[in-house]
Amino acid sequence: MLLLTRRQTIFAAIAASLVGRPAFAQSAPAKARIALDWTPNTNHIGIYVAKAKGFYAAAGLDVEILPFADTSAGTLVSNGVADFGISSEIEAITQRAAGGDVKMVYGVVQTETARLIFKGGRDDIKSPRDLDGKTYGGFGGTWESALVSAMIRNDGGKGEVKTVTLGTSAYEALDNGSIDFTLEIYTWEGVAAELENRKIARFHYSDYGIPDEQTTVIVSSDTYLSANRDNARAFIQATRKGYAYSIDHPDEACALLISESNGALMNTELVKASQTALIEGHFLKSEAGVIGALDPTKADAIGGFLVENGILVDANGAALKDKPDFSTFYTNELLD
Repeated sequence: MLLLTRRQTIFAAIAASLVGRPAFAQSAPAKARIALDWTPNTNHIGIYVAKAKGFYAAAGLDVEILPFADTSAGTLVSNGVADFGISSEIEAITQRAAGGDVKMVYGVVQTETARLIFKGGRDDIKSPRDLDGKTYGGFGGTWESALVSAMIRNDGGKGEVKTVTLGTSAYEALDNGSIDFTLEIYTWEGVAAELENRKIARFHYSDYGIPDEQTTVIVSSDTYLSANRDNARAFIQATRKGYAYSIDHPDEACALLISESNGALMNTELVKASQTALIEGHFLKSEAGVIGALDPTKADAIGGFLVENGILVDANGAALKDKPDFSTFYTNELLD
């Protein structure tokens, strides 16, 4: 009886000490920061869905979505201000070639979303070669001039145009005749133009010899990946789950994006129409069913185009003469 009483006393003391404690100690969720490349839009929808639906939380992550800033997301990632960032494939390749600590880790879209556009109904523009001598409304990027010139030359023209930097809406500039052509992201700007009943004609880059690219990607850094491999994998897989959910449940996904954007998105019709374009155009999910993977062939092709046109420079600003090993510029390992 004495032994039994002693055991009971010990067990009672232990039980009392555990009152109010969780059955198992739980570690705090790991923090992860992702920087946007622009104000919230449907390119970001999978991230907002993953956060709102608890996919990140279930993966043990506390994800902070950093608002768009003047500094590019790739630069923020390279300098450790953000762990992930929304970027473009061309920007990511350019920054890494120049010594930036930037690596592509997720392909948001599977094919090019940009288009060369001009005002519809013009009889003097039938194909890119007709753009010779006309005025291009640009945004100040070196990639643009190489792209435009190559499209025209590949169509039999000289590739010589006048360039002005846009200070107003591209569509307004087309309407008032201050420019003859410009570029757009079809899945957002182009869809908005269609909703406004603007008459716009378009040329696809790839129809005129420009390598297809994955216009929008998520980047991280080798520094972050080497120190946080498990968290990075959890983030990318939860993000892919968010994009997949947005494809299967577009109305709910659009509602979540709008409600979580802190008033940045007021045009519900545009958001829904844009998401429809992304789904029906097989941008978020390829016709083969691919979601999130980065395409080695596309990275090598567009990277090669950048080298050939003198756009890629090294850390000292000297143009690269030889193609680097573009397989080191991205990884699909986090999707496994």
